[in-house]
Amino acid sequence: MAVDGTWKVVVQSPMGAQEGTLSLKSQGATLSGTQTGGSGSMEVQNGRVDGNKASWTAEMKQPFPMKLEFSVTVSGDEMKGEVKAGNFGSSPLTGKRVG
Repeated sequence: MAVDGTWKVVVQSPMGAQEGTLSLKSQGATLSGTQTGGSGSMEVQNGRVDGNKASWTAEMKQPFPMKLEFSVTVSGDEMKGEVKAGNFGSSPLTGKRVG
């Protein structure tokens, strides 16, 4: 439940700061949702929740296809973690709950 809600997130990628909106819902240890931003809309896949930690993957289509791997920790209304983007390595992610 700690991860449920709507989040404004920023990923500090090699292409600069990427802002987006992340909507997450947990049911037991399963996590679902969507992320929208400059790369379009992506569905949360393989989402898992363990207490205040969550992980999932997403398939980016634009500007080129790539699998993204997310790993975050939630503390109150703040989220911190990282996104692994294929051969580009990992980039830090921060977020604030907005709903």
